[in-house]
Amino acid sequence: MGGRDKRYFGTDGIRGRVGQPPITPDFVLKLGWAAGRVLADGGHGSVLIGKDTRISGYMFESALQAGLSAAGIDILLLGPMPTPAIAYLTRTLRGAQAGIVISASHNPYYDNGIKFFSAEGAKLPDAVELAIEDMLEQPMETRDSAALGKAERVNDAAGRYIEFCKSTIPSTLSLKGLKMVVDCAHGATYHVAPHVFEELGAEVIPVGTEPDGLNINRACGATHLETLQAQVLAAGADLGIALDGDGDRVMMVDHRGEVVDGDELLFIIARSRHEAGRLPGSVVGTVMSNLGLEHALAELGVELARAAVGDRYVLEMLTRNGWVLGGESSGHIICLDRTTTGDGIVSALQVLAAMVQAGEPLHAFKAGMQKYPQHMVNVPLVPGFDCRASAAVQQAVQAVEAELARRGRVLLRPSGTEPVIRVMVEGEDESQVRRLAQQLADAVAEAQSGFRDPGEGGAGSQACG
Repeated sequence: MGGRDKRYFGTDGIRGRVGQPPITPDFVLKLGWAAGRVLADGGHGSVLIGKDTRISGYMFESALQAGLSAAGIDILLLGPMPTPAIAYLTRTLRGAQAGIVISASHNPYYDNGIKFFSAEGAKLPDAVELAIEDMLEQPMETRDSAALGKAERVNDAAGRYIEFCKSTIPSTLSLKGLKMVVDCAHGATYHVAPHVFEELGAEVIPVGTEPDGLNINRACGATHLETLQAQVLAAGADLGIALDGDGDRVMMVDHRGEVVDGDELLFIIARSRHEAGRLPGSVVGTVMSNLGLEHALAELGVELARAAVGDRYVLEMLTRNGWVLGGESSGHIICLDRTTTGDGIVSALQVLAAMVQAGEPLHAFKAGMQKYPQHMVNVPLVPGFDCRASAAVQQAVQAVEAELARRGRVLLRPSGTEPVIRVMVEGEDESQVRRLAQQLADAVAEAQSGFRDPGEGGAGSQACG
């Protein structure tokens, strides 16, 4: 990006509280126009629009549609659809030039956001996002009436995506005999995910499939697993699958009600691919991936490469190196040998396929990786404070690392979403890990106590290394 910062786009599109800039109808109208101008490059193209189930989606869908039409872009309306479905349909439907998703993923209903996919089903390059931001600064001009974009609804979008998901595992493989609970978080997968698993033969108990615009991600889905755990145990199910509001994340629960998180799911898929000779290169995790994942992969002779937190950075590392598998502890898993972005349903299917082929339950598969205790403390961040420049913080880090004696890990990083420093310690002994994490967090807080930002309240360098 040549040192130039983006004003609106973050690592996953534009996101915020509904009604507060930039998540307002007037801004989204202008955003649709600006994106249309940039993506069509003066021509008359088409763009897909999908959304999750939050109530504000109606408002922003109309605003985007109006902006794109004013720029001379035709619109294909998909209605509520998972984010990865928009990525898939963008690269397969009528040569669309881009796809737009109206979603705030795992956030509550009162947040929303806008994500873009290129014609290839990938996230937009930085240069394109910057071009859209530049266009936002220009006065909005409406094309001549004869050149305005038209809107059309795609009625078979869900069916197309269901068939795609099923195609990502061998056609001869059946899930018959598996009883599973599928929690759709009252989100975008509510009318898709249960059908995928049912059509593959599983007995499905669907939950979180009654969206009302306000209940998306509320005490359910991949970020609130208590509901799924209780349902699995009550039903005597073999396993549970939890998706988030827009369907790009997945977490699972075994028959004992124990959580199988993103690191463990990534290991299961990696081991299956490795044993089949279909895992080129390394697996990509993040700086937050559990040390147990790194060690379990090493026993297979597979390296874990660590990217910065965020699926965008995982994807960039995969693409740059020609690798195919990566993910985050949160359950955002990318299987580039199956699709172009993180997909909760597709990732779950890869795990289920490995289970069925091996004839083992999920609990046994999970046992192949031993997670290290990991504890995180959030410390309020004083604007401008840089952990790397603080001798006191660095001495505290060295003291913790010395006590861990190469049997653990320390990570300090500023949050990308709130003004805190995340202090994480990982090791073999849980009580030691908790004590050291708090010890280090106290040191960070103490180091900031007398700090004053030389930029007089500016954002400063919120870095910790």
